[in-house]
Amino acid sequence: MTSTPGGLPTLVPGPLAAQEAGVAPATIRKWVQLGRLKAAGRAGRAALFRLEDVFAAERAAARRP
Repeated sequence: MTSTPGGLPTLVPGPLAAQEAGVAPATIRKWVQLGRLKAAGRAGRAALFRLEDVFAAERAAARRP
């Protein structure tokens, strides 16, 4: 896990989270809508996500038939 110097987890906006997980930004929005992923913060109007949460949602989606 990447963190800031203060030890807090790094938060990334949805498009970057999607890129890191290898999915489309619309997939991140859909996971949020379905309750599979929750934003950890906000920067203005942009939702911010912890990468470990995004990767967990991606693993869970891969397990679904």
